[in-house]
Amino acid sequence: MTDDTPRKTQAGGSDWSRIERLSEDEIEAMARTDGENPATTSADWAEAFIGLPPQKTPVNAKFDEDVVTWFKAQGRGYQARMNAVLRRYMETHRKAG
Repeated sequence: MTDDTPRKTQAGGSDWSRIERLSEDEIEAMARTDGENPATTSADWAEAFIGLPPQKTPVNAKFDEDVVTWFKAQGRGYQARMNAVLRRYMETHRKAG
């Protein structure tokens, strides 16, 4: 293993002591060559805004069992995905109506 090869401290962990020894220039150089996390430019952020998510309202709703089972099978966050589907439907029909 070369000195620039990250060493794992545990499964999925990072070698934090090595990272702490890196200079800002070394970190920037590593970031520029990271294909999984490409750098952004000012243009990428030109129309960005910070906003709060819409207020959530708790409801007691009944859904078909197979619908809920399918969404749950997709993993954690199934209620957020169900909300996203309903939101898309609402937005599409709001524009059309």
